[in-house]
Amino acid sequence: MGEPSLRSAQFTPPRTIPQLLCGEGLARNVAFISNLMESGVEFTAVDFPQTNRLTVHILAAVAEHEREMISRRAKDALANAKARGTKLGGNRGKIHLVAKKGALARAAVRSSKAKRRAADIVPIVEDIRVSGAVSLRQIAAALNTRGIRTSRGGAWSAVQVQRVIGV
Repeated sequence: MGEPSLRSAQFTPPRTIPQLLCGEGLARNVAFISNLMESGVEFTAVDFPQTNRLTVHILAAVAEHEREMISRRAKDALANAKARGTKLGGNRGKIHLVAKKGALARAAVRSSKAKRRAADIVPIVEDIRVSGAVSLRQIAAALNTRGIRTSRGGAWSAVQVQRVIGV
């Protein structure tokens, strides 16, 4: 099992001793680093060129400890959240039901917004009708002339007017 950060490490061609040129975060596993050391690989850290075998070993031990502490804190936080009654995760086996519920909720929100918008536009349309506009095209033209835009910021058409006033 290799460490993911080794994929980004650059191996220099072997001379007499294999050399591993590495950046930050080579490994958080002391055993892995120890095995590399035992195999005779020399380490050169790009971000800390003064490093030696002892330093690499110590930093690996600290990184391993840090990984374990992060894991413990995450597990404790999840356990605390669960104890408070927070629902964790989800039932991925019934995602289609959740998606349907979300689609229905979105449709309800869109419908509510459309009704509020129509309620704002209808009095303006009535004023336009009083001023002599009879057809849906005339009403749309009057809305556009007044600079009133559709909910998406476009120009009005007869079909949009028809939908808003519910004819």
